[in-house]
Amino acid sequence: MTDRETTRLVAWSHELRRVHTRLREALLVTRTALDDGAPGESATRDLLLYCHGFCTALDGHHRGEDRKLFPAIEAAHPHLAPVLRSLQQDHSMIAHLVAGLRAAVERAATPAELDRHLEGIEAIMESHFRYEERQLLAVLESLDLDTTPEETLGPL
Repeated sequence: MTDRETTRLVAWSHELRRVHTRLREALLVTRTALDDGAPGESATRDLLLYCHGFCTALDGHHRGEDRKLFPAIEAAHPHLAPVLRSLQQDHSMIAHLVAGLRAAVERAATPAELDRHLEGIEAIMESHFRYEERQLLAVLESLDLDTTPEETLGPL
């Protein structure tokens, strides 16, 4: 195996960590916008923008994993099927929580309610990311996947 091929294979584990870091940062920016937001229409617009960006990025990440990454992992490592199903269930739960956040932002919910939505998403998201990294990073270091990081892990 050439150095270039080794770098390409290991890059998937690095890409997953990078995406998780960016999503954590996007959530932090969203929470900060809520914490620092002044009451009024301007703050609501800013929060809507941050939430929309974060929610879209998180949803795109999970859709890419479900469509591209997980089928490739399962084909190469069938014994990981239960882990992948569990991660997909998390994706579904997180999508439900994100939909609740979007609805709350669009109806200009109170900061306390928005904070509860963000706390719930953060708790599940962090648990999901840690489990995914524990279970899949080693596999990703040897996965040969012919696709771009954006298609597989979502656009950020």
